Amino acid sequence: MRKYEELVKKIVENIGGKENVVSLTHCITRLRFQLKDESIAKDDVLKNMDGVVTVMHGAGQYQVVIGNHVPDVYKEACDQLGIQAGNTAATEEKKKNAGEIFIDFISNVVGPCISILCASGMIKGILSLLTYFGLMSVEGGLYQIWNACGDALFYFFPIFLGYTTAKKVKMDPFLGLVIGAAMVYPTIQGVDLNLFGIVMNTTYTSTMLPVIFTVLFASVIYKPLKKVVPDVIKSFFVPMAVMGIAIPIGFVLIGPVMNEVGNLIGKGIMAGYNLSPMLAGFLVGALYQVMVIFGVHGALGAIAFIQLANGEPMFLGFMAGTTFAQTAVVFAIWLKTKDKKLKNIALPAMISGIFGVTEPAIYGVTLPRIKFFIISCIGAGLTGAYLGLTNTLLWQLTGLGIFTIPGFIGGTVPTGTIMMNVMISLAIGIGFSFVLAFLLYKDETKKTEGGEGTDDGKEKKKYNAAVLAPMKGKAEDLSKAEDEAFALGTLGDGMVIMPVEGKVFAPVDGTVTTLFPTLHAIGITGDSGVEILIHIGINTVNMKGKGFHAHIRQDDHVRKGQLLMEVDLKEIERAGFSAQTPVIITNSRDMMDILKTDKKEVEHTDTLMTVLF
Repeated sequence: MRKYEELVKKIVENIGGKENVVSLTHCITRLRFQLKDESIAKDDVLKNMDGVVTVMHGAGQYQVVIGNHVPDVYKEACDQLGIQAGNTAATEEKKKNAGEIFIDFISNVVGPCISILCASGMIKGILSLLTYFGLMSVEGGLYQIWNACGDALFYFFPIFLGYTTAKKVKMDPFLGLVIGAAMVYPTIQGVDLNLFGIVMNTTYTSTMLPVIFTVLFASVIYKPLKKVVPDVIKSFFVPMAVMGIAIPIGFVLIGPVMNEVGNLIGKGIMAGYNLSPMLAGFLVGALYQVMVIFGVHGALGAIAFIQLANGEPMFLGFMAGTTFAQTAVVFAIWLKTKDKKLKNIALPAMISGIFGVTEPAIYGVTLPRIKFFIISCIGAGLTGAYLGLTNTLLWQLTGLGIFTIPGFIGGTVPTGTIMMNVMISLAIGIGFSFVLAFLLYKDETKKTEGGEGTDDGKEKKKYNAAVLAPMKGKAEDLSKAEDEAFALGTLGDGMVIMPVEGKVFAPVDGTVTTLFPTLHAIGITGDSGVEILIHIGINTVNMKGKGFHAHIRQDDHVRKGQLLMEVDLKEIERAGFSAQTPVIITNSRDMMDILKTDKKEVEHTDTLMTVLF
């Protein structure tokens, strides 16, 4: 059996099967599906699956976070889905808004090039270090060859973009490749060309926008011709006509306009940066991880590519501290915790974070302990602020984590000064994040009505905690849940309520430890130590908060019977979802027993469950 065959089989099964897949791409750590119907995907089953870090919804995509071995999983997924890597499945794509279309387009056009771009950038950065320390001469043959390796993709970038753009717009990708190659043809770069009385002098090597828009224009010609040209001459006549029309127009008209657009975008970005480099650095550093969570960090990447194509340094380097700050927080937690399970999660998350993959750290360690995620964001922001203060920008697109460091070498600033500034910035972010996390972290202790429970192995007394019904409605056993992950008890034992009133009340005295941004789920840790998840509706995460109104915030302490949330049950019905609400004791495996009510109808003042410690 192939290494990831079983994992992919389960993923495909739980996203609604092969027939529900519109397309599949991947980034550094996640599979990015477009599904016909996201509501039938079983988020909770996938999140608890071995080999899956978590599931995210963002940018019109259903994102399954895998980790740094995602390319191998992606290849296996393509094999099982019967699609060629990078191609869409044979079905119509669902409608997306403008932002989702932009992110999806960038992901498909630039995404396939990212790994090689990073590798090329790292070669350039390492060469700079080798020459700085006198270990290699720029006159040497090996330097010249390695320098060519580093420069090749950047110089001939339009060829690669021509290929990927053509694939995205469902045009013959080799035709797109030829369009890109023609636009960087050496003898017509930077020379006077008289075309129909118009004298042009331009160059397209290392550019991005001209070839993309030329291929988009070519696709407008290509698709109608494919329909009307007889099959007997279609294979050669259509490419000939497209090249003969699109390339001259692209070279003389589209290209110069797009070059100017790229220059204006670059100038606009740098003008915003120059207003306050420290603030820009802090915001990019602090918010980058948040953007990663929602899967929209590709927008920053698109801007970085435009700066790269313009030969300008990239402010994307301000996020360099994110992986280090995140890793520092996880390291502090790993040192202080006595929870063996948490230690086992934190150790590999640290190692992964050093090499630039932070999803295991985010989803496995810091995000469930939101205070420490915020600490890592502030630490990363401080790193970015110092880089902005010293005007230390990224010159090469490289990998993340430790691989980012060589990417800062470039421009007129001495390499020694650059490295000093980078190291100081990282020390600030790492130091702040580690020290604050180390001082603040404490393992959670379970409080009971008779005192505090501990894990010291001593005999424990029996205690019980009453969990009230959070909503008025019909109560049933958890096995009746409409979502398989809940029904099977994957997240813990509990009950379900089919509500008849859209008010959610606190079932215990405790702290709101989780309030999802979409407001569809509330996590409460009771003062007794019982941990409760109230999941309002099935798949209502897709409503993105519409119809939900929260009366509390995360980290609030609430009293039993306090109003937490108001929900428009009719809005849930109109959206096509069920309002059935699972009430889960997420740490039920740590409890002696859970006694459930035998009432069929419950009020929010009724005891739904009694938890025995």
